[in-house]
Amino acid sequence: MLRNFFFSTLLLSAFTSFSQDVVNSTSIELKRNRDIFQAVNDAKKEVTLFISDKIKVKAVRLDEKMQIIDSISSERPNTKIYDKMAGYNISHNNTQLFWSSNDYEDIFSQLYDFSNRKVVTKQYTLMLKNEKVLEKFSGNNDFYILTVIKNSNNLRLHIFDNAGTYTTKIIDLKGFHFFDSYYKRTDLYGVLGENLLPYEAPFSLKSINVENPTSLTDGAKKRKCYFNNKQIVLTFDANIEYTQLIIIDLENFSATEKMIKKPYITGDPMFLKSNSFYFDNKLYQIKTSSDLLYFTIKDLEDNIIKEYFANAAKPIDFKNSEIYQEGGDFGGKRTLEKTSQFIRKVNNLNSGLSCYHIGQNTLITFGGVSAAQQSTGQIAMSQFGLIGAIVSAAFLNPTMESFNSYSNKKVVKIEGLFDSEGNNIKGDLQPLAFDKIRTFFDNNSDVSSQTLFKMGDYYYLGYYDNNNKKYIIRKFAD
Repeated sequence: MLRNFFFSTLLLSAFTSFSQDVVNSTSIELKRNRDIFQAVNDAKKEVTLFISDKIKVKAVRLDEKMQIIDSISSERPNTKIYDKMAGYNISHNNTQLFWSSNDYEDIFSQLYDFSNRKVVTKQYTLMLKNEKVLEKFSGNNDFYILTVIKNSNNLRLHIFDNAGTYTTKIIDLKGFHFFDSYYKRTDLYGVLGENLLPYEAPFSLKSINVENPTSLTDGAKKRKCYFNNKQIVLTFDANIEYTQLIIIDLENFSATEKMIKKPYITGDPMFLKSNSFYFDNKLYQIKTSSDLLYFTIKDLEDNIIKEYFANAAKPIDFKNSEIYQEGGDFGGKRTLEKTSQFIRKVNNLNSGLSCYHIGQNTLITFGGVSAAQQSTGQIAMSQFGLIGAIVSAAFLNPTMESFNSYSNKKVVKIEGLFDSEGNNIKGDLQPLAFDKIRTFFDNNSDVSSQTLFKMGDYYYLGYYDNNNKKYIIRKFAD
């Protein structure tokens, strides 16, 4: 039973270390139908794990060494109404967990007050009849739900603070310039509602966490958003000629528009591809034809910081890896020899790029990815690779969403390392934590109840070893 698991864990000794990267391990009988979600408190170097079944939720506080500090149990909210963990906020030692209905109109909060040994609950009803939910964010000691108001240029933020107060803020984008991918004038609702299937559904907006490596599956999305404690940045790339940025200030809830031009390439726009990635207050853009690739780094005033191009006569000189292809008609992995092959394949797929910090430098992945190549029922499974295939709908884990094995997709990619000025740094690349985690799962498939999160400089992977009946937490570093 869930109660017996944590009660015995608290009374017995701390987890036992079995190897260099195993930080915690305990023998226990744990059923597979558990949802595990974490809330990381970076300021205090703590994490709270929420372990839920259909009846109970257990909140367990762990310190930076993954040792148990405390725990509290509570009833799980009504499963007929609240079917997903939507987010959280933090106040001192306490974590507030938010559950939601599928349409987000019903919200249920559980404040886990460790100091007073109690759980305080509250219910909210959101009036979303004329709104489309776009994304949700946890940060700033608040939990946010971002919506767009139908047939308008207005966004709305639904805000839940750590005192239990619910407020809303309208972000008015009057006067901003909105066009669809065919240059037809529209409004914000029209831009977000444009059908980009089979790769992106209407009103989809992919949240990117730049603290984690972003897969090309996410980097190739045309509508993305980036959250930090000061702002939310939305980027739109459906139009081949420019990237539109909307920067929302989370202090005064005002918005700024930026229109960043993409490199000019001759040819029919129907046969060109482009995308962008927002990183370190700069915009990284890629644009391709069937035989030409441009890569530019710009500031937000549309000034070029650095630019590169490649074609058959000028091989890619800004890469630090081979050209890799995974999946597709040939299956497995293989290496491509020619720049022209890479450019042609990228232009035939959903093109994109992503950035990730390696110390003071930036690792950039360039390439293209296909839509999931299987039945509708399996699409959600392939979005997150192996890990996502065994995570239930009630589970929220942004870091795990970033972990993607590209299963059931065709992917072509290269990687390059760049300094703060955008210059390519020559040399071999070292494996990232995500590479090590992927290798671990290649060799250890019979696991369940996974959680993956980052605290400080390390990634922590928690999972239940079904064969050995142990719950294990491993630490990985780049």
